[in-house]
Amino acid sequence: MSSSLSVYVLDVAATRALVGSGDDALLEVIRTRFQDDLAGDDDYFSHEIAQGAPTAYDALRAVLHGGPFSDHAHHAFQYGYAYKRLCALTGSFLPNDCFTPHRGDWLETVDRGLKDLRITAVSVSDFSYGVPPAPLPPADTPGCGVWTPEQIARALEEFEATKRAEHAPPLEPEVVEAVMQCLEWMRHAEARPGHGLIGFRS
Repeated sequence: MSSSLSVYVLDVAATRALVGSGDDALLEVIRTRFQDDLAGDDDYFSHEIAQGAPTAYDALRAVLHGGPFSDHAHHAFQYGYAYKRLCALTGSFLPNDCFTPHRGDWLETVDRGLKDLRITAVSVSDFSYGVPPAPLPPADTPGCGVWTPEQIARALEEFEATKRAEHAPPLEPEVVEAVMQCLEWMRHAEARPGHGLIGFRS
C-alpha cells in the first residue's frame, strides 16, 4: 500500500486560528467550493458514515466550531481531512512528486539524507506522525505535521553552512532529489514572511 504527502505553504498561526473560530461564512464558502469533493468523500466513506462517522460537511462544521467531536476513535479521520481542506483553502499546494506515491520507510530515508547534510531542524516524518491542532482528536490517517517559520529558517541556515563547509556525503540520486524538493518547499515559505508549511500523509 502506498501513501502520499500533501504540503501547503501558509500562515500557520492564522490557519490554526480557524479551528474553533465559529466562522459560518467560511464554512459556506468551503461547502460551495468543495461541493463535489465533499460528496465524493461521503461516497468513498459511506460505510464509515453508516457506522456513525460524521459526513465531510459535518466534520468541517465541527472543526470550525471546535466541536462537538465524535467519541469514537475510528471517526477521527474525518476531522483530519476537514482540517486538510482548511489548509487547501488558505494555503498554496506545493509540488510533491518525490513523495507521491511513496512506500515503506521512504520518509525516514529522506530524513537520513537531510541529517547527512547536517539539516536537523525539520523532518519529513513529522508530516506522517504529527497530529492536527487541539481540540481536534488525533487520527492515524491523515497524519499532519508543521514546519514553523523558525524551523524553516534554521534548516536553510544549516544547509548554507553545509554548502560552505563543502560537506557533500554520497547520497542516492532519488534521495538527493527529494531533499532538493524539501528545500524548494522551504524557500517558498521563506519568501512569504510569517509563513510555514503544513503537510499531510494519507
